Amino acid sequence: MKLLAIDTSGPVCGVAVATDEGIRYSCAVVNKRTHSVNLLPMVDAALAGTGLTLAELDAIACVVGPGSFTGVRLGVSTVKGLAHGAGKPCIPVNALEALAVGAGAFDGVICPIQDARAGQVYGAAFRAGNPRPERLMADEPVKLEDYAAQIAALGSRFLFLGDGMPVHRERLRELLGERAVFAPPALAYLNPGAAAQLAAASWELLDYLTLQPLYLRAPSAERNRKLMEAQHG
Repeated sequence: MKLLAIDTSGPVCGVAVATDEGIRYSCAVVNKRTHSVNLLPMVDAALAGTGLTLAELDAIACVVGPGSFTGVRLGVSTVKGLAHGAGKPCIPVNALEALAVGAGAFDGVICPIQDARAGQVYGAAFRAGNPRPERLMADEPVKLEDYAAQIAALGSRFLFLGDGMPVHRERLRELLGERAVFAPPALAYLNPGAAAQLAAASWELLDYLTLQPLYLRAPSAERNRKLMEAQHG
């Protein structure tokens, strides 16, 4: 098994390569350049660093969301193009589940959250598991207070990580007190190696035409269009 995994769903631009020997390459950057500038050079570096070519891969994995609409579109479009050109299948990876994989063996409820703005998060809940975490809550776009109320019934300790964690840290501490635990910087954001590990565990092969972004709500442009249509009959 040889696969390339790509993530542009959040603030991190990440690329990893996994084989039967494990994670052979993992690189993640957060810099002032956009993901569109970073991504393809990072793919080239990952393949060069492992001595592999696209033709030698068995599949190309992509974090399909939830996350930034622009970032998710970029990642999915790039993987579609690479897979089409190389004649390879794709593997979709859920961003929140990949975040939970990266949290390791936390003894409690793993709570990945992505900032959805306006006081909302894209959230889910998991327990640590191998090779995949156990899902306790479906992905959901929800107000932070409602999310905290939902997870409160699932356990007594909650590990928060993801790009929504620093945004909502103080409010989560107010809502959950000492039960709220916050991931250290090394675990706070999506690790491309975790995305590759999850892709290898699921091995959900799709044709590149079938690979689609995972949006929990419609992009703002589509919502605005529907609003304008409703207003004008």
